[in-house]
Amino acid sequence: MPERELELDHLPATLIRRLNQISVARFAAAMSNASIDLTPVQYAALAALAARPGVDQATLAALIGYDRATLGKVVERLDLKHLVRREVRPEDRRARSLHLTPAGAALHAAARPLVEALQTDILAGLSRSERQDMLQLLRKATEAAEAGDHDAPPMVRSA
Repeated sequence: MPERELELDHLPATLIRRLNQISVARFAAAMSNASIDLTPVQYAALAALAARPGVDQATLAALIGYDRATLGKVVERLDLKHLVRREVRPEDRRARSLHLTPAGAALHAAARPLVEALQTDILAGLSRSERQDMLQLLRKATEAAEAGDHDAPPMVRSA
């Protein structure tokens, strides 16, 4: 007897959660196979700092869509791994600018092609055009959801 389709299979939240689980598992496998010790959020932080060196922690949190408290722990771990460094800002001694260390830049450079290759794999059942459409729709849905939730970190596009 064939399995019956579940009502949950028609809920966007369920499908997004399932695709996220698949994505995280594939990311972890790719990093493990390459002997790279990075989580998805750590990679996102490295990638954002490669693109925007010197931002503060609050800006970095907004750039990658994480709350400040969670990102604080991520930056602390990256600092302990000697992948980022924090510098006191001359204009505000309480604020710290974040920069990749040479080891952080090298690790980002090693991980980036693996992450880029995963993107097609994650959406393997879609054509190139469908992948582009899906990305556009995901951005649109995310931006609309964030506009209605003032507690959510804003989605920031890099220029």
